[in-house]
Amino acid sequence: MKLAPLFYGLATGLLVGASTVLITTPKSGTEVRNSLKSTSNDFRDKLSDIKLQLQDVKNSINNLTNSSKEVVPSTIEDLKSSIAKWKNETAPIQAQLQAEISSIQEAMEELEKKLPKKEKVAVQ
Repeated sequence: MKLAPLFYGLATGLLVGASTVLITTPKSGTEVRNSLKSTSNDFRDKLSDIKLQLQDVKNSINNLTNSSKEVVPSTIEDLKSSIAKWKNETAPIQAQLQAEISSIQEAMEELEKKLPKKEKVAVQ
């Protein structure tokens, strides 16, 4: 997100608001100047707070990026080793299942050979 349009919008709003206040105010010049100084000081304080908060967000993002550069590769390696371990553990079971399936298929083929074949009846 670009912050420049946000600040331009804030500045424009402040200028329009200040102009409106100056034109419609029933206060004396001294009171208006004091009010403007106060508003200006408040605006500077808020702007400085926003800068600090943005810096904090930037630092947090940098910290998160750095920590993810450390954590993600180790997590990937852990996952790879877990998958390899799982494959090694399940390989004998898989081989046994394939052998059982082959023996079942052979038994079915033998049964099909032993069973008498049905003669096809011609449909009239």
